[in-house]
Amino acid sequence: MPVKIRLQRHGKKGKPFYWIVAADARAKRDGRYLEKLGTYNPNVNPAKIDLDVDSAVKWLQNGAQPTDTARAILSYKGALLKKHLAGGVRKGALTEEQAGEKFNVWLEEKAGKITSKEGRLAKKKTTAKAKALEAEKVVNKARVEAAATPVVEEVSEDTPAETTEATEEVVAATETEVKEESSEASETTEEETKKTATE
Repeated sequence: MPVKIRLQRHGKKGKPFYWIVAADARAKRDGRYLEKLGTYNPNVNPAKIDLDVDSAVKWLQNGAQPTDTARAILSYKGALLKKHLAGGVRKGALTEEQAGEKFNVWLEEKAGKITSKEGRLAKKKTTAKAKALEAEKVVNKARVEAAATPVVEEVSEDTPAETTEATEEVVAATETEVKEESSEASETTEEETKKTATE
């Protein structure tokens, strides 16, 4: 039976989460598998990988073929190196202790690289947050100054103009009303005089 070490997709749409499995090559992508070797979460930076290295090495030694992504993950976690060192022990080039020591040194170096990357990312995030906060403070200060200064000017400039316009409108309206009333009064007096003249 051809065995592949591959990823099996889980998680919701847009947020993939993978199981690393040893499965029959003829099985569906998310179908039956022989053994779950670990998990892979690419949604975080750096990606979170949990892998049972010993089980992965056992499957690799039994002839399982990893897919490209699975090979990269196995290399990242040291499963391929452990298989290589086990081959050296089997051939007599290394002792078991030397192989274990080399693997542990490699693991420490890898852990150091990962922690340094996490530190860099955290530092970058905090500096970006600080810059955004400073920019927000500058914008808020400018907004407060802009809001405080023009309001005083607008009140002092617009209020007299508005009041004079309003008083002019009131005066004009009263003048037209007075003219209309006077014209109506003259019309009524003319009508009365005509009536008295006819009588």
